[in-house]
Amino acid sequence: MGRSQKRKQESLSFWKESAAKSVRNDDDDEPYPSHPRPTPEECRSVRDDLLALHGFPQQFEKYRRLRLAPHSSSSSPAIDGGGGAPVESDPSDGNDKYGLSQRESVLDGLVSVVLSQNTTDVNSQRAFTSLKSAFPTWEDALAADSKSIEDAIRCGGLAVTKASCIKKMLSCLLERKGKLCLEYLRDLSVDEVKTELSHFKGIGPKTVACVLMFHLQRDDFPVDTHVIQIGKAIGWVPAVANRKKAYLHLNRRIPDELKFDLNCLLFTHGKLCHACTLKGANQKRKESHESSCPLLSYCVDVQHVLQSSSPD
Repeated sequence: MGRSQKRKQESLSFWKESAAKSVRNDDDDEPYPSHPRPTPEECRSVRDDLLALHGFPQQFEKYRRLRLAPHSSSSSPAIDGGGGAPVESDPSDGNDKYGLSQRESVLDGLVSVVLSQNTTDVNSQRAFTSLKSAFPTWEDALAADSKSIEDAIRCGGLAVTKASCIKKMLSCLLERKGKLCLEYLRDLSVDEVKTELSHFKGIGPKTVACVLMFHLQRDDFPVDTHVIQIGKAIGWVPAVANRKKAYLHLNRRIPDELKFDLNCLLFTHGKLCHACTLKGANQKRKESHESSCPLLSYCVDVQHVLQSSSPD
């Protein structure tokens, strides 16, 4: 069995097992039933502390606005003190103040998440813009050869791998649904969305969770490198946790109404604070908040790291 096929089967099996356990509504999908953290109070406290430190991350503001729009299926309220007025769009162009259509294409969202893997936010956006410029419709992209797609997204890194994933996903979608459209996912349950997207090669659990949270406005909690590192550092998941188990544990422990805010803030903090992500003291960062990190009080190990790396 090829490696990609094995990964696909493992991913599909993971979501099927998760969905089945959800239907049974028992505690079997909690990998760490004896690990009581995080508590709802801790989640809210960390959310508020990080919000006070960073403000809400601008790169995610457009998605927050979509969640506050009247059509959103999410139950998440506005951030405390952040204003809770629904998004008002100009009916003449259908766009909000950020230039985004409130009904952003789910397929656009899925491709943008694929392009965001293992690269910077700037390069990811450049790659998506370049791809859409070269191929205005997804039918154009499917009809193009892989080399042309690779050239269009090369600025985002891993062009060969990502181009192959996009082509296979588009081909599979057309074969299964007869058209290149994922809008039907908006009407499905979270578990049904997970099962549907897991049919596509190269679309793993983290990508599915990102689509759910950002592009379908559902209450889900993706676990990336930053989130799991901070989670381990502040004791929210055991040190031995892998991403799949951390995903199951955190999604069960974190209140739905806090998932979006907290995820965006933890991701942002993880890029800025090397102490919380247990990075080496000499690693260069664009910006540093270690001296005022509000999460130090949650983790003795982080305090020890800072103390041991401080000059006498």
